[in-house]
Amino acid sequence: MRLSGPPATPADRPAPGAARPGDAERVRSILAAAHSMTVVTDGLHTEVRHLDGTDPLGRLHLHPAEPGGHGEHRPAIRLEFTDVAPTPVRDRVRARATLLGRLLTPYDDQGAGSTCVEFRQAVLETADGRSYVGLDELDAARPDPLAPYEAGMLTHLLDDHAELVTLLLRLVRPAPVAAVVRALPLAMDRYGITLRLEERSGHRDVRLPFPSPLDDVEQSGAQIQALFSAARRRSHHNTLPA
Repeated sequence: MRLSGPPATPADRPAPGAARPGDAERVRSILAAAHSMTVVTDGLHTEVRHLDGTDPLGRLHLHPAEPGGHGEHRPAIRLEFTDVAPTPVRDRVRARATLLGRLLTPYDDQGAGSTCVEFRQAVLETADGRSYVGLDELDAARPDPLAPYEAGMLTHLLDDHAELVTLLLRLVRPAPVAAVVRALPLAMDRYGITLRLEERSGHRDVRLPFPSPLDDVEQSGAQIQALFSAARRRSHHNTLPA
């Protein structure tokens, strides 16, 4: 499987106006930022906690599944990843990604060689539901350029510039109501920033799109500042705690 290369194909891009990653891009981004995973094979669960943001697919060679299910005799393998918000929001699990396949060569997490896997599908579970990603889609997608840096960027925004989170509330439409008791940054990708508005009971998430999608992390500063400038131009003020 290619782990780098040309940008995602148009088929992997969201529909115009969607301003959010496609499913394959979301899976690749979760893997690129992962620090741990659970590997399930031969009925055993192994917790791998030393990924340190290195894409685990670097040691997996994914092959198309044999037609007709002829590989059903091979040992199954499942790789599970949990995408957790870096900020202290309610319900911090943002998504779960699971890669399903069958082993063509033995899996050894401590080994130096790569493991060949007959890939079946990737499963993405979010608050919007469950979706499935095939090998061609996964191969064509690339991780979001902000994925390795997102956690640090969001925690820096919250810890050192909480007043700017409150400022961004001016861009929320419809405007937040009195029931909102706290607003926190939940996610950031190349399309924009997502805020979680927590109410006394429940919450809602609001996406604030950048003026244009990013192609590189170096472009993030200008795009974020553009959101702050747009918020300052809004007339209404909001005193909700950040």
